[in-house]
Amino acid sequence: MPLALLALAVGAFGIGTTEFVVMGLLPGIAAEYGVSIPTAGLLVTGYALGVVVGAPLLTVLGGRVSRKRMLMLLMGLFVVGNVLSAVAPSFGLMLTGRVVASLAHGSFFGIGSVVAAELVAPDKKAGAIATMFTGLTVANIVGVPLGTFIGQAVGWRATFAVVAALGVVGLLGIARLVPAAPRPEGARLRGELKAFRNPQVLLAMAMTVLGFGGVFAAITYIAPMMTEVAGYSEGAVTWLLVLFGTGMFLGNLLGGRYADRALMPLLYVTLGGLAIVLALFTVAAHDKVLSAIAVLLVGALGFATVPPLQKRVLDQAHGAPTLASAVNIGAFNLGNALAAWLGGTVIAAGFGYTAPNWVGAVLAAAALGLALWSAALERRTPAVEAGAPGAVGAGARVPVHH
Repeated sequence: MPLALLALAVGAFGIGTTEFVVMGLLPGIAAEYGVSIPTAGLLVTGYALGVVVGAPLLTVLGGRVSRKRMLMLLMGLFVVGNVLSAVAPSFGLMLTGRVVASLAHGSFFGIGSVVAAELVAPDKKAGAIATMFTGLTVANIVGVPLGTFIGQAVGWRATFAVVAALGVVGLLGIARLVPAAPRPEGARLRGELKAFRNPQVLLAMAMTVLGFGGVFAAITYIAPMMTEVAGYSEGAVTWLLVLFGTGMFLGNLLGGRYADRALMPLLYVTLGGLAIVLALFTVAAHDKVLSAIAVLLVGALGFATVPPLQKRVLDQAHGAPTLASAVNIGAFNLGNALAAWLGGTVIAAGFGYTAPNWVGAVLAAAALGLALWSAALERRTPAVEAGAPGAVGAGARVPVHH
């Protein structure tokens, strides 16, 4: 595997860390700025909405310059956003920094996956893309807990400074290691948008919003829930995030393995299981052991939905896999934003720190309903032709996009 993949993986590691690490730092950030926990949760919502906007917009604009230069510009934007977050004197500027950093998120993964595939022989493309996305997976096992530990030991501003430094390393690595290539011929936007006329594409993206939103409803407020309800110390949140990251890793492996074999049945099991676990988490949150098990299961079941949902979108988006993939990245983050806002709303309404779990259970159950509806519609319409442009082959492993 070329060293250029390491540079892309470092960038993915930094992006994954900054996306999720804020959840373990919410109490400290809220205290410093004198805002409530639900208000601090807007840092999650704002980031997610930035990805929703930035993913398709910058992916389209990226067709005007070389992919290497675009990746460098995106990492530069990422660094600027995290530096602003690290030094922000007010909550408003902190939120602005989060949004600036988020604009690079979706487009980096969309363009980076194309670059990774071009670096290797045709029979190694899937492995190359998976190598880049390893950075995102490892971020949730190592980067997020370590960033939380740094934030609690030294101060949350130090966490964002370290993440900005990671972005600089990724930028320099891309500049030095990723080979230059001519500007790609961009597809016509009108042709790309035709894929969104397919109701199955829209249903798949709606499942993405609601299903992944169920995860974030609970995990956004994991720090106050585990310390105020379960009785864990503030330092234990780091290890709970390790547990969540481990669940993500395992769920991602299982989802990627079985998505090609039985995609829709896998979605039924994972979305249904996620809804049940989130509902039970409301009670389990009062016990240390049960709450830890719930955190692991939420990570595993939640991320087991990602490969089949991503594959579902790509299967249905004939002729426009790049833009559809970018928009689906935005859909994941739209779910994050919706869930973080709803979770904060029920907390602010006085229902307690466990109430977001019920929100997540409802969202996951709604996603399950859409999956059943999608399958019913598919049975009444012709199946996707195996050789259709943009379809994903039965033996292909689809990388996870966030």
